[in-house]
Amino acid sequence: MRIGIDVGGTHTDAVLMDGLTVVSSYKALTTRDVRRGIIEALDAVLSDAGVEPAAIEAVMIGTTHFTNAVIERKELSETAIIRACLPTGSGLPPMVDWPKDIAEVVGNHCYMVSGGHLFNGIPIAEINDVEIDKVITDIAAKNVNDIAVSAAFSPANAEHEIIISKKVREKISNANISLSHEIGRLGILERENAALLNASLGNLADRVVSNMRIALEERQIDCPFYISQNDGTLMSADYIARYPALTFSSGPTNSLRGAAILSGIDNAIVVDIGGTTSDVGVLADGFPRESNSHINVGGVRTNFRMPDILTIGLGGGSLVRDSGISIGPQSVGHRLVSEGLVFGGDTLTTTDIAVANGSCEVGDKDRISRLDSDEVETATQTIHNIIDDAIDKMRPSEEPVPVILVGGGAILISRQLETALQLIQPEYAEVANAIGAAIAQVGGEVEYIVSYSEIERETALKKITEEAELKAISAGADESTLRVLDVEETTMSYMDDDAARLRIKVVGDLKLV
Repeated sequence: MRIGIDVGGTHTDAVLMDGLTVVSSYKALTTRDVRRGIIEALDAVLSDAGVEPAAIEAVMIGTTHFTNAVIERKELSETAIIRACLPTGSGLPPMVDWPKDIAEVVGNHCYMVSGGHLFNGIPIAEINDVEIDKVITDIAAKNVNDIAVSAAFSPANAEHEIIISKKVREKISNANISLSHEIGRLGILERENAALLNASLGNLADRVVSNMRIALEERQIDCPFYISQNDGTLMSADYIARYPALTFSSGPTNSLRGAAILSGIDNAIVVDIGGTTSDVGVLADGFPRESNSHINVGGVRTNFRMPDILTIGLGGGSLVRDSGISIGPQSVGHRLVSEGLVFGGDTLTTTDIAVANGSCEVGDKDRISRLDSDEVETATQTIHNIIDDAIDKMRPSEEPVPVILVGGGAILISRQLETALQLIQPEYAEVANAIGAAIAQVGGEVEYIVSYSEIERETALKKITEEAELKAISAGADESTLRVLDVEETTMSYMDDDAARLRIKVVGDLKLV
């Protein structure tokens, strides 16, 4: 048996699962003390099911800690960046496009040195030891221990990033080092930004992982625990301490994975309606469709393997104004239970509309009995129009597609959507994100630029697949369950020698000992 927990901005959700069967579930407002909130979630699902802690084989947790830290500019560490790119790559220095407020928090400690490679792995220049030593000495003098290292085309050849990291470790033994080729994809600025954000979250990651571990120990749950990644797979607690940035947008990803399991549908649009916002994403073969564009995290451009998610300002706490014509993006959020009309407050929200039109029964219906029926109808139609517009922007074609509704706010949808071939709201839809965390698989992804004039295509595909499989196995996947989830091949028409970018992703079930 395993427990899935998703700590969101408004709610903390939890499920106890036996295989793919939900044994018990829990949903409550997120507490300020997240450790206490996790303990309460553990207590609730175990008590409800009458299950002893010893029966739990694994705990999976999804968290917004690290995304919120970047957005709010809180709990970030001063971080240095060393880029190997000279003499050719100085035109756009590190952090050139960062918002001023987050750049000041992280520190603007930027260095460029000789090195890096061309797309085919040939060095631009050799590493200059004197140059590197001078940079490291300056970083050490500033007492900066969080360090990101990037190099031109490091996904093709990571040699120079590895050399620099070893030199850093020799002089700064307690350094927290993030290598860009381990974090992001091709595109040096975005990959470098991703590594910088990751390094700046190192201290926070240690505290978060420690608190999670303590929460499990307090409840005598002696089993491995894992953290949800933003590609729909899991990473171990030790892994998260090294790569906290890989959790960005893991909440919506969990919801999509949970929707696939609950509905039995692998290809669909998923609409996850929360308290403040709704996330709309595309399921492709049971996993979220990944974004092909740069991902903005707190104003910083990155190239993480992020899901393609459209977030809109509609949720169960959204404000209703102008006789139902205008809804959101402002929301009462977690204050819904005190400020919504049906809960004794004086704010008209979308939940009040859902109660008034008969979609759900929460709170005291008598408190909204005087609402004008035309206003209720207008607001109801506005809600559905907003969702239809979002689906229309995300669907793969003009044809209607199956739409799976999840999240606590799914009660807002009371009639057929024009864009939906079929409208599905499965049992336990309100805790789909926790289910997605609980059943997540383990993955490995590898990306290279290859020259087909130097290596045959089939040989390249086999080599990269094997490397992705090894990454998945080392992350905890059961070798017997591995499968290739995605192969992305892009011809690099502006390069010589029949160059192509190959990205292969492999997933497998978590191997529990």
